[in-house]
Amino acid sequence: MSQARIVSVVVPTRDRPQFLDQALASIRALEGTDLTFEILVGDNGSNHDATDTVTQAHGAQHLVVKTAGAGAARNAAMRAATGEFLAFLDDDDVWTEQHVRPHLQLFDREPEVQVVFGQVVMTDPDLRPIAPPIPDDVRSDGDHLKMMLDGYFPQIGATMARIGVRDAYGYFDETLLADQDWDWHLRVAGGEHMEHVAVPCVLFRQRPSGSYDALVLSRIPYTRKVFMRHAMRVWRKWSSPKEWLHSYFATLLGFYTYFADAAVERAAKGDAKGVRFAVRHALLVFPFRAVRQLVMPTPLRAAFFWSIGLGVRPPTASGAALD
Repeated sequence: MSQARIVSVVVPTRDRPQFLDQALASIRALEGTDLTFEILVGDNGSNHDATDTVTQAHGAQHLVVKTAGAGAARNAAMRAATGEFLAFLDDDDVWTEQHVRPHLQLFDREPEVQVVFGQVVMTDPDLRPIAPPIPDDVRSDGDHLKMMLDGYFPQIGATMARIGVRDAYGYFDETLLADQDWDWHLRVAGGEHMEHVAVPCVLFRQRPSGSYDALVLSRIPYTRKVFMRHAMRVWRKWSSPKEWLHSYFATLLGFYTYFADAAVERAAKGDAKGVRFAVRHALLVFPFRAVRQLVMPTPLRAAFFWSIGLGVRPPTASGAALD
């Protein structure tokens, strides 16, 4: 009988023991005679006792981290890893039963591959799927770096790597309090030893729509910084400044969509002040697109005009602000 493969799983956490319990259970559920996990929980929260209780229940290592941010928590866990491979999972997400083994099979088939990323299933807060797995396709030329710079943000829970990536590409940038996982993916994708498996690997829990303004606003500067860091380094990948701008705006589209949809949803709820707040930030993120939607007969225009007393309140909100 062959010896079980050992995979070190990096899990950052911050004061969410109930979610963490689900996450760690989903990892242990995949173990078998062929596969075992070394679970490393990097904890930079304040409720260490509750987190320690959960980690002990799942046979995980609890690593208390003083530095804030998911990057610091992941780094502490990565430094302690002793497995042949690294895998990742955020504390509020869960793995599917299909994860890990397809990645290992690809690693075995292609020894030069250092990192493999899979598909993600976005869910509601109760882990019910709300969209098909993504990405549903990848670039035919295998240029995953360009794919990510064109607006695809891989969810790290679907990624695995050989342990050697620590030396080859380094750790997460702890100065980035958001998008440090995207930055890390871009770095390793630049090495051109990354592949993809079309397998749904992680259930990615989404917050209720329009409920996290502060988080979105705090993330935007980091997204811009990470894009510029990598896009300027590989600027020859774009054939023209127009194509470069298209990629830049593609990375910001999700933020614009968040505020545009939030404006419509808040109008339906009678929150005029919230509509104006959302429209203002949609304009800041993506001014040309926002102006177009405010000029044309769109749900966003109807929501905004109602919020300033120039129209009737829109009756519905579901995804209506999109083109």
